[in-house]
Amino acid sequence: MSPPKYTADLERDSVDPAISISSSISLLDDDDASSFELSEFHVVEPALPTVPRLTTKMSYQPLASDDREEQKTYGSLDTSPSQSSSSLLGESLRTDDPASNIDNPFLDTETAEYWRHVYDNCQYECRHVFNPKLEWSAREEKELVRKLDWKVCLWACVMFFGLQVDRGNLAQAVSDNMLDDLGLDTNDYNYGHSIFLVSFLLAELPSQLLSKAVGPDRWIPMQMVLWSFVAISQCALTGRGSFLLTRSLLGFLEGGFIPDLVLWLSYFYTSRELPIRLSYFWTTLSVTGIVTSLLAFVLLHLRGFLGWEGWRWLFLVEGVITLCVGIASFFMMPASAVQTKTWFRPRGWFTEREEAIVVNRVLRDDPSKGDMHNRQALTPKRLWEALKDYDLWPLYAIGLCAYVPQSPPKNYLTLTLRSLGFSTFSTNILTIPADIFHIFNLILLTRLSEWLNERSLVAIAQPLWTLPCIIALRFWGGVVEDRWGTYAIIMTLLSYPYCHAILVGWCSKNSNNVGTRTVSAALYNMSVQSGSVYASYIYRDDDKPLYRRGNTTLLVINLVAILVFLLTKLYYVWRNKQKERVWNGLSEEQQVEYRKTTKIQGSRRLDFRFAH
Repeated sequence: MSPPKYTADLERDSVDPAISISSSISLLDDDDASSFELSEFHVVEPALPTVPRLTTKMSYQPLASDDREEQKTYGSLDTSPSQSSSSLLGESLRTDDPASNIDNPFLDTETAEYWRHVYDNCQYECRHVFNPKLEWSAREEKELVRKLDWKVCLWACVMFFGLQVDRGNLAQAVSDNMLDDLGLDTNDYNYGHSIFLVSFLLAELPSQLLSKAVGPDRWIPMQMVLWSFVAISQCALTGRGSFLLTRSLLGFLEGGFIPDLVLWLSYFYTSRELPIRLSYFWTTLSVTGIVTSLLAFVLLHLRGFLGWEGWRWLFLVEGVITLCVGIASFFMMPASAVQTKTWFRPRGWFTEREEAIVVNRVLRDDPSKGDMHNRQALTPKRLWEALKDYDLWPLYAIGLCAYVPQSPPKNYLTLTLRSLGFSTFSTNILTIPADIFHIFNLILLTRLSEWLNERSLVAIAQPLWTLPCIIALRFWGGVVEDRWGTYAIIMTLLSYPYCHAILVGWCSKNSNNVGTRTVSAALYNMSVQSGSVYASYIYRDDDKPLYRRGNTTLLVINLVAILVFLLTKLYYVWRNKQKERVWNGLSEEQQVEYRKTTKIQGSRRLDFRFAH
């Protein structure tokens, strides 16, 4: 009788746990990275002794809570800190060994040697400080994370400010009658916005691949300088053609910036810390809205100075701001934690010990973060494997619909306020309250996700928040007629708890591989931009001022978004149960051999569990 076979696609319902392993085991067919075959597994006679079972740490289990004991060390056999979010890769602990450190997968010698071999083969830039036995205190780590926040996260927020200044100032410009000055109408505005988004979308993946090849520390500053010149040139717009051309160029040059920056941040932060830092990152979105609204209030008053309209001064000044940030970024973005010393920064940011802690804490959280060099391009094969990783598609589906309901009201905010009878300058000031509440709700939602270690059921708060507001805009009879009531509904809608930081961190976590993470970040952002393209055509000129048809469409999409969040939760729970059933059916020797020999990477590994 032929021996039983087991495949990674988990199509079988169960696996016989009583199996032995031969010396000629082959866990993977090299020609098929999506499945493996235990062709030499044989059924063991019941009389044989039972192999000791393993308790394995899965990546979907609760994350570690903050340790208040300042002298507690990490990475030694003397400690047993709370469980971290690192995946199961190479980690296995006996239930009868309470002294084992579940925070450090590299305490197992074979696991440490396996990953050391991986890091050496790919010439990982931080491989020389990889130390499975390194210990540090909670106080050291806390102080180091604070330093990272000031050095890395803060500048990431400054760069995002530069992006959002040039990406969002069109809304302020149209409040100064820019469309009339250029002979454009609302449909031209929609078309220009769509061209920007399509260009942005098309540039996402190429930009991410280029960033991975040359390094985000080089590509991001180049991006910023290039698009700032285009942003400045908008002060010389003459009509529809030049308007559409600059929109397209801005989209192509800005596309990929966000996933590029997220990739750079992932070099310094653990999977638990990244969503919180991304919440600060996207808080900049609202901060930029407040700052640029106040700046627009001043600059738009320059209408008539030197014969220019106010919106021309707006484009000029804000483009120069981005140019300055872009130039500074060449000096503010180190390639990695061990590459902060340079001719203009001879002492660097970290001591040698701090460098080792930064690197090892990230690797212990996710060993796969060192499986590529930071200037290593993706091969076509790895790109294809990442593209066909269907387990990430539910997250792309969320990105496609979750941000559509609030998009048209946001894009049309200044035009709507003007139509309600507010002046140009009052309009820009009245947009500020939504940005302020947006900041608080964004941080609160992301913190709640961290506290509960829950993503889908926390992130669903966004469409649940927008739903009653969309219903009011569609069915309330006082829309437009009651201008302050309409304003209150729109402000409440735009104060929604933004789940984008949770989704980006979620996508990064479930990629479980640098190459896949590079591509998935771009694909997720492309799905978001695709939704934005569609959203640009929901409010049409023949539907204003009430936009009944448009708001009906938004209501349907809002309900679909809620359903997609719930289905995504169910999907990942189901996938984890599938994997666990097969994994628990393997003996200890088979699990160890799988980790040693499998060439499956990323989320397709049997010993990886999806976060949800």
